[in-house]
Amino acid sequence: MYGNPIFMVKYEYFNRDISWLSFNFRVLQEAMDQTLPLYERIKFLAIYSNNTEEFYQVRVSYYKQMLRHEREFPKQHFRDVNPAKILKQINEIVTNQQSIFHLLFEEEIIPALRKNGIIVVNEEDELSEEQLDYIQDVFYSNILTSIEPILLVKKKVQPFLKTGQPYLAMEMVSIAGNNNNRRLKQRYALVRIPTDHNISRFVELPGRDGKHYIMFVEDVIMRHIDAILPGYRVNNWYSIKLTRDADMEYDDYEGEDLIEAIDRIRSIRSVGEPNRFQYDRSMPQKLLEYLMASFHISKDLLVIGGSRHNFRDFFNFPNPVYPKLEIENLPPVPIPALANLKKPIAALISKKDYLLSVPYQPFEHYLRFLREASTDPSVKEIDATLYRVSDHSVVVNSLIAAAENGKKITVFVELKARFDEEANLKWANAMTKAGVRIIYSIPKLKVHAKITLVIRKKGSKYGDQAYLGTGNFNEKTARLYGDHGLFTSNPEVVKEVKELYKHLEDQKLRPTFRHIMVPGFNMVPFFIRLIDQEIKNVRQGGIGYILLKMNGLQDGEMVDQLYRASQAGVKIDLIIRGVCTLKTYQPYSRNIRVIRIVDRYLEHARVFVFLNNGDHQVYLGSADWMKRNLRRRVECVFPVYDPDLKKELLGILNIQLSDNVKACEIDEHLKNKRIVTKGPDIRAQIAVYEYLKNKYTIP
Repeated sequence: MYGNPIFMVKYEYFNRDISWLSFNFRVLQEAMDQTLPLYERIKFLAIYSNNTEEFYQVRVSYYKQMLRHEREFPKQHFRDVNPAKILKQINEIVTNQQSIFHLLFEEEIIPALRKNGIIVVNEEDELSEEQLDYIQDVFYSNILTSIEPILLVKKKVQPFLKTGQPYLAMEMVSIAGNNNNRRLKQRYALVRIPTDHNISRFVELPGRDGKHYIMFVEDVIMRHIDAILPGYRVNNWYSIKLTRDADMEYDDYEGEDLIEAIDRIRSIRSVGEPNRFQYDRSMPQKLLEYLMASFHISKDLLVIGGSRHNFRDFFNFPNPVYPKLEIENLPPVPIPALANLKKPIAALISKKDYLLSVPYQPFEHYLRFLREASTDPSVKEIDATLYRVSDHSVVVNSLIAAAENGKKITVFVELKARFDEEANLKWANAMTKAGVRIIYSIPKLKVHAKITLVIRKKGSKYGDQAYLGTGNFNEKTARLYGDHGLFTSNPEVVKEVKELYKHLEDQKLRPTFRHIMVPGFNMVPFFIRLIDQEIKNVRQGGIGYILLKMNGLQDGEMVDQLYRASQAGVKIDLIIRGVCTLKTYQPYSRNIRVIRIVDRYLEHARVFVFLNNGDHQVYLGSADWMKRNLRRRVECVFPVYDPDLKKELLGILNIQLSDNVKACEIDEHLKNKRIVTKGPDIRAQIAVYEYLKNKYTIP
């Protein structure tokens, strides 16, 4: 692919998925950081493991489908990427990362826990009679009834391996009816670790001598294996896990057909094609080959692991000394005006815009905005988009309450939010029963915009208002994800948001947008116009500068635009958490710097800043610069017009650009290069917290 023909330079790009693996390794690096509290390091092991599982379920599945169904994919796909080559690279990279992962867990995390009086019990640990009695009771009362041992018989149809579920593969011999003169024949068996039966992966034993004891549930099982496989002697056992394709194709579904597809989704995903087989690195080749033959596992699916799988279970690893060994809590800093219960939030928003930055500031401000609207007599209608909501959603319950209070409530529920389809359908059904009007997914499009509209009766003193966000309306993730939201009553912006919502209700309506950006209408041309403006300013002797913060940058056209701006002399700073196909340190990207920040909170905000000769143009939104976001989703990118809020956002971004503790620069080999600068250490997330605390705390 070529960029601006004036330069006639062949641009280069990173593969999006190899780039993502670089990000996930950065997550693993946090688990390596010995300056972090021990349980924070364990959390990053769980995040890395969970990320990798979803990556294989979705992205690896994409390449597997390309190979299986080559005729169904456009030829352009195969010109851009060699799926077999990429899959080989992926497995090599992940295998290397997994070896680091397991070495870290076994040689650093386990000894560090032991040093702090938390014993993860192994075969060499002697247990007291009380502890032995306890695990025996746990096994027989909670575990045994969920165990289904599987004897493997050569050349016979083998049982179906559940996706994402660890199994124990055992080498054993039959001792029933055997005499000393008979040779013991080796047999193989599988036992599934039944954590999908609401059984915890970890069993806390009674303490002893001031120490705390924790056992993996598989170790409890193996201590009682005679009760599961009577008549056999188990000589060795190894952990295995199969991951299956979970990428649902439902873009063409609509209405009842889509709902029916969502209802079937769990069973469909559970029987997807295999795309990864993890096995214990100490497993003998003979057993590995037997399993491969029995379950029709090809070599390209093999990924070497350790003696444990499913480290995402470590999200629930017990801490018997809590809050010790945990990261210090940072209580959200309220915005004084919005926290003042004497004045309705609507009265404040009618006078000026407010910026909410979670988790540094409380998501409760948004919940209060919604709660007050649900009981305000002047409010006649509330419209909202829901992409991912929490299990016990206050947001949904507030919308239901508003409907019960006689408001007209219209909610667009995106059923195609991957891995949240069933939860979204459940909430949609609950809202429908309460009288909420539900609009379901649009064929071939995902609605990813984060919009809440409050529409009032004519003549209301507060007028119509909106909350526009970069993140989901989800109380749980609002404590973990770094996002921004804008409360506004700006009539021009609110009017366009209304038009966008009307388009969601009726796609035949084609409104014109001048303030907000929406894919399929004006988003890509709008961004290109802003980039062109910076190029023009440089050519006229001024300064051109662009600062973009996103989760992902992959759209080829937009990457080319940034290359073009760099060649023209525009300085560009990119804060990209995950996928970044833009290649740094090239002649055409010499003015571009890419950093990523991985710390206690997930950097999730999308912010777009253009210098504009000193009169900054600042936008927030739901859209990354990925092909899907710019071209196959309904997104909303919106302006920040208030000078003080612009200043606040620029202050936050400048802190993040100065991070020399948790930020890494991405080099031309996708390495996460630590940033070394003179002066004091700046850890952006802590510094941003202090920045907002100093600004909003009343002396």
